[in-house]
Amino acid sequence: MRAERESPLGRERRGFPRALYSCPSPARGKPRAGPAPTTLRVQRVSGRLRFALRSLRGRNLRVFFAGQGVSLIGTWMQQLGMSWLVYRLTGSSVLLGVMAFSSQVPSLFLAPLAGAAADRWSRYRLVVAAQAGSMVLALVLATLVLSDRIEIWHLITFALLSGILSGIDIPARQSLLVSLVESPEDLPNAIALNSSMFNAARLVGPSVAGVLIGLVGEGPVFLINGLSYVAVLVALSTIRVPRLPRRDQASILQSLRAGWRYAAGFAPIRALLLLLAGVSMVGIPYTVLLPVFAADVFGGNASTLGLLTSSAATGALAGTLFLASRDSIRGIGTLIAQACGLFGVGLIGFSLARTPWTGSLLLVFAGFGVIVTTAGINTVLQTLVEEEMRGRVMSLYTVAFVGLSPFGSLTGGWLAAHLGAPVTVALGGAGCLVLSAWFARVLPALREEARPVLVARGVLPEVAEGVSTATWFRLRN
Repeated sequence: MRAERESPLGRERRGFPRALYSCPSPARGKPRAGPAPTTLRVQRVSGRLRFALRSLRGRNLRVFFAGQGVSLIGTWMQQLGMSWLVYRLTGSSVLLGVMAFSSQVPSLFLAPLAGAAADRWSRYRLVVAAQAGSMVLALVLATLVLSDRIEIWHLITFALLSGILSGIDIPARQSLLVSLVESPEDLPNAIALNSSMFNAARLVGPSVAGVLIGLVGEGPVFLINGLSYVAVLVALSTIRVPRLPRRDQASILQSLRAGWRYAAGFAPIRALLLLLAGVSMVGIPYTVLLPVFAADVFGGNASTLGLLTSSAATGALAGTLFLASRDSIRGIGTLIAQACGLFGVGLIGFSLARTPWTGSLLLVFAGFGVIVTTAGINTVLQTLVEEEMRGRVMSLYTVAFVGLSPFGSLTGGWLAAHLGAPVTVALGGAGCLVLSAWFARVLPALREEARPVLVARGVLPEVAEGVSTATWFRLRN
């Protein structure tokens, strides 16, 4: 009898009892004693949870996520605190756009250099240096606010310096993540869990910050963020990353040109980066206008802003958990197109809301859509890219995701001052719907070009009789 082939799902779930994923078959003949139905349900839920967290079997990744999770909560507390402080001091939506521009535009220029550096030198040391610099900046900001010497130019300078460090940190950290995953099969799961951690912090941080600002002001929020970096630095000091040989002997400029040619010459990577850049410029800048919605549209305060931010984070967290529970990347392309459309619909609905609770509900859907779009793009890029190009491609991801969004933020702040925040957000939502339609149209051609790469790497194994499995970018029935 011909041996049965093991399914991709079976390989990924290897090591977990089959009973945890399947319902028991009906008993034949005399019933046999077995676990109670409640016990079986608990076992199945536990098994699914273990499967969704499978990449955390490696110690390095567990320790890194623990330290990074604490630090990210502090980062999101500070993010809300800075937005609220700027709007409280100035009442200007334009300055909110300027702040976002200052914190994000350095990535446009530095991320490509950092990506080339990550392909030449130690990604680990780049991340440690960037995290330590961010801690120093946060403590200086806390000192200025607590001593009541803070001025707007201080905040803009801080945002600019913070953006410089982020431009170095993000591509290096995204590339380092791959080194912390024990099994290549677990990489998509690790990327999804990394996004889950980011959005869990985004859910907790603003909620806590909104309460603290109302009680004690912005200063303690910034101090907590500065101290939170201790957790990630301690975590980084305890992980052991294998030393990789120097992969690129060319000059930095030659490396940059090679990275651009590689990304531009492969249609799936090029299209994914273009989609991400479009979403970052027209959709994601809605976050800059949340203080305007909280204070002017909904007539609230810092707690209202925390509610709105946390609602978007709730949807984003649900989206990342949804991605983490998937057994493969099959169908993720169509999912990205649909999620981009959902993000657009959520933004248009939010622009029409006139109560904070209605707006919060719509932001849950918007948050789900945007994170499935951006994290899905990250997953596919990390799966497609060659290892020697990983740092440079992830630097382009950073440019598209972070480096271009300040232009959208600056434009959004200007439009909000002239057209109003609701109209500006609605226009961004309409732009996302256009991007969704474009990506869905080019998807079949991208699917055909990406399939051979993924089959060659074993991500999409072929089955018997020469019929391939459901292709990348196609949703399963």
